[in-house]
Amino acid sequence: MTKVANFRDRSDDQLNDELTKLKKEQFNLRFQRASGQLENTSRFRVVRHDIARIMTVLGARASGAEAKSTKPAKSAGGKK
Repeated sequence: MTKVANFRDRSDDQLNDELTKLKKEQFNLRFQRASGQLENTSRFRVVRHDIARIMTVLGARASGAEAKSTKPAKSAGGKK
């Protein structure tokens, strides 16, 4: 299991490469599970969580870049 801080230190290209690698591993794990050859069942969960962590970091970077380029609109009015 990889910590989120390790993913935040990497560049977008490195994260995309790692994401591709993990998705291929997930695909292979699904085949092993279907054919009854999967021995380490906990690896499936770890891979899914690492994929989610990478996608979260990439999404936060994308929305962070968006937020820096545009100012949020102020709402008109107060409490209803």
